Amino acid sequence: MQADISFLSLFLEASVLVKLVMLTLLGLSIISWAVILQRQKVLKTARNQSIKFEDKFWSGVDLNKLFQELSARGDSNDGMGRLFVTGFKEYSRLTKLSGSMPEAVMDGTARSMRVTLSREIEELESNIPMLATIGSTSPYIGLFGTVWGIMNSFIALGAVENATLAMVAPGIAEALIATAMGLFAAIPAVIAYNRFTTKIEKLEMSYVNFMEEFSSILHRQAYTKKGTD
Repeated sequence: MQADISFLSLFLEASVLVKLVMLTLLGLSIISWAVILQRQKVLKTARNQSIKFEDKFWSGVDLNKLFQELSARGDSNDGMGRLFVTGFKEYSRLTKLSGSMPEAVMDGTARSMRVTLSREIEELESNIPMLATIGSTSPYIGLFGTVWGIMNSFIALGAVENATLAMVAPGIAEALIATAMGLFAAIPAVIAYNRFTTKIEKLEMSYVNFMEEFSSILHRQAYTKKGTD
């Protein structure tokens, strides 16, 4: 009897609708894990590159040399490196155009870096909402399969005169597997979503702090240049 009530046999004997529910949940689980592994790699790389860039930036390196080095990399820059390149490039351009107007230079530089920051955060958050969707909907999809399976079991039970536990158990087990699969898909997605959201918030805070510190350096340079003109 125990050999008959296996996952494979229950799946094969399930109704078409319950099979679709199980396959849907399996697909959602696969998608969830693919997103989790991909985002984990992206966020880890972003964090490591931020630490590496900050160490180099605060080591006393000449900003012009650092800008030339990062500009030569092109699109390979991301995170703080891209913020630095965008800010320094806009600062240099506006300094030549605005001359003795440090306020205009700093306003333009800050706007440019804010746009880049928004794009960086948007890239980090890519596919993260999908985890929230999978985490919130999977239990309900599984519950739908469970309700449908139990309903069919009781309908079949009502069609016989002498019902036994052996007749009901497979149908109920089949139905409960749908709920279990829903939870299996939802739990990792919710945990990963919360974890990634926290990591992105920390990265965003470190980017904002760098922007403020970098802006302060450029602000001093702008007024120093004004004083020497």
